[in-house]
Amino acid sequence: MSRIDVDDLLPNERLKRAVLDGDVTQLTRGASTRYAEAGDTFEVDGTTFEVTSVDRRTLGEFTDADARREGSESLAAYKERMERVHSGNFEWNEDDEVLSYRFERR
Repeated sequence: MSRIDVDDLLPNERLKRAVLDGDVTQLTRGASTRYAEAGDTFEVDGTTFEVTSVDRRTLGEFTDADARREGSESLAAYKERMERVHSGNFEWNEDDEVLSYRFERR
């Protein structure tokens, strides 16, 4: 368990604010780079969070519950947001492997 740089896991200020507000408790990123391990901690504006799990999965395994943990109202809304945020550089492929990082405020 170690302290990680919040900028490595949470790539922008909007996301950091959503984590701090409790609206986002999970973040999923591509599987090519592992940004944290379970037990690692990070800090957002003086508040410490702990990574509780890191799960390798496919986009096809995503559920509405995952989408809500990531700050979207539904899986459909999450898919739309991912395509918009990645500006045409992303296509939802059910077989793509990703890493989902769950975290909690400490």
